[in-house]
Amino acid sequence: MKKTLDAISKTYSFIDNIISVKFIRNMLLLYVVFFVMMYLLNFRIIPPDLYGGIFISIFIAIIMAVSLNVATGFLGQLVLGHAGFMAIGAYTAALVALYARDAVANNFLLFVIASLSAVVTAGIAGILVGTPALRLRGDYLGIMTLGFGEIVRVLLNNMKVTKGSLGLSVTPGIMSVPLAFWTTVVVVVFIYVFMKSRHGRAILSIREDEIAAESVGINITKYKIMGFVIASLFAGVGGSMYAFHVGYIVPTSFGFMKSIDIFVIVVLGGMGSITGAIFAAAFFTYIPLELQQFESYRLLIYSALLIIVMLYRPKGLMGTAEFSVDGTIKFFRYLPKNLYNGSKFLIEKVKSFEFPSFGKKKGSDQ
Repeated sequence: MKKTLDAISKTYSFIDNIISVKFIRNMLLLYVVFFVMMYLLNFRIIPPDLYGGIFISIFIAIIMAVSLNVATGFLGQLVLGHAGFMAIGAYTAALVALYARDAVANNFLLFVIASLSAVVTAGIAGILVGTPALRLRGDYLGIMTLGFGEIVRVLLNNMKVTKGSLGLSVTPGIMSVPLAFWTTVVVVVFIYVFMKSRHGRAILSIREDEIAAESVGINITKYKIMGFVIASLFAGVGGSMYAFHVGYIVPTSFGFMKSIDIFVIVVLGGMGSITGAIFAAAFFTYIPLELQQFESYRLLIYSALLIIVMLYRPKGLMGTAEFSVDGTIKFFRYLPKNLYNGSKFLIEKVKSFEFPSFGKKKGSDQ
């Protein structure tokens, strides 16, 4: 009885900490963003045929980046085969939709069933790969996960059930902007809540100091596998969304460069920052699409932007910080004062600056 009461008390305390005024305010902000986006699309202020697809691509990139951030940013492990889990999720969802579309008439229900199947298969793959792989560290782990991603691609390219290099067609018209948006919200909120829990804090402690975490009783192997599996689960969701969005999937869509693209988004957004991954995913998904008109210089401009960001923000756009409404209000509130103090300091430095005299000896007569 006492253990039951303690469990209820801890659960209530956790929910009370999560569902706070700040959480409710952030959810209201999400509703505002959603309704503004749908207003712009429905009233054709922005072309829905073009920007609807861009929005869905951004949401898929956000899910992939935030999920990889669990393993790479929060857990501190180098994972270079995230596209492999995405491919498993995409093909699982496509096959389930292919065989269940006659039995399930509702498109939303078909998406839910296919996505849950993708989550299960990607999670199983995460357990099978993560259990032996996480005995390695650093570059060795990165090479092993990279090899896993390439093995998945080769297998998909040579299996009859996946139709090999011919690819699979997926039921069109299922993925929409509202469905993609709220799926992304569910994934991001789940990861946010998980990282605020004691399990999330245990994962963060492993990233900071693995030996110290183990010395205070944290099961290193358990939490490493947990973080790795959670990352793979939601990569399966991203793969399912991708399959229903593009309508046709081939193994070459999930190659090594896909994993690198996701990894670059996490690094540029800030390893360990959920909002950083969101901003970076949106930015680096939208920019290449807009640069298509400069086809000859698109890769050059894209690479230059990446170099500039890494030179001036080596820890990423957000570092390990998270976006905060209070912090943003405070920033703009004190912006005029900070600009005034900064300019005043700069003027004083310029006035006190003395040019060095060359060829003049101390104590010499003028």
